[in-house]
Amino acid sequence: MTIAVLPAIARSLLEGQLPDGIEPLWWETGEQMVKLAPQAEIGWFDMFDKAAPLESIRLATKLKWLNTFFAGVDWLPLADLRERGVMLTNGSGINANSVAEFALMAMLAFARGHADIVRAADRHEWLAPSVEGKRELAGSKVLIMGYGEIGQAVGRMLSGFRAEVVPMRRSGGEGALGPAEWRERIGEFDWVVLAMPGTPETRGMIDADVLSAMKKDAVLVNVARADIVDQDALMVALLGNQLGGAILDLTDPEPLPPEHPLWDTPNCHITMHMAGLPTQASRKLAAQRFIDNCGHFLRGEDMISQVDLTLGY
Repeated sequence: MTIAVLPAIARSLLEGQLPDGIEPLWWETGEQMVKLAPQAEIGWFDMFDKAAPLESIRLATKLKWLNTFFAGVDWLPLADLRERGVMLTNGSGINANSVAEFALMAMLAFARGHADIVRAADRHEWLAPSVEGKRELAGSKVLIMGYGEIGQAVGRMLSGFRAEVVPMRRSGGEGALGPAEWRERIGEFDWVVLAMPGTPETRGMIDADVLSAMKKDAVLVNVARADIVDQDALMVALLGNQLGGAILDLTDPEPLPPEHPLWDTPNCHITMHMAGLPTQASRKLAAQRFIDNCGHFLRGEDMISQVDLTLGY
């Protein structure tokens, strides 16, 4: 039997569905995960606090396959996994729809000043009619940087709002900007949506030079990784009215301390890493993918969403 150390939160979706040859051991807490990890040949060690998962990976010396719900794997010790010969599968595409819906919600809210409306309602104050700062997605031009599952889902939804969508992807291609093209055209776009994986190549990609080249009323939307954006340069740009605004689902650090100046930076909407939270639908998709991959693993077949441990996605 192959021992799989799995999250109890997925037990109702997995139990009775795993193929013969897989013996599950269930963890509910980080302490239980760490205690069971040395037995794991298959590990599913997801928690938002990464301390216990990383310790479990270190202790799981029998590990052959590590699974994660998360699409981003830059928090994992990829070089160590590669050296140990451990396969890694991720949640690429599983939460693409929910992240895209969240991004679109945030963009619509920013465009129509929804935060001001909610705050006024909390004060029981009827706002005076105003068109100042209001905009529509229809007719706007959107650059989506990173056109994987999430980027494509965002693009489909924005197209439904009659926005002009231009993807940027590493491979370029028809209708898409490549790595050598997007910088010189960044000033064309009303919205720039970051949806790429976090890698050493993307770290610091949106720097002071890029921000200064964007349209003065453009809005930066980050549902990717915090370190893609030079956060200090972004605050300078917003404070100097060099940029229309920013929607940040990711910040550095997380949680953002109450006294951090980013909270008070004008036109900066912080959504507290809520875009990719699991939904009932995404949990079901993740469980089914894991079940399918268990069969592939036992038969020695190619795995669904196996990560290239050198590229990091």
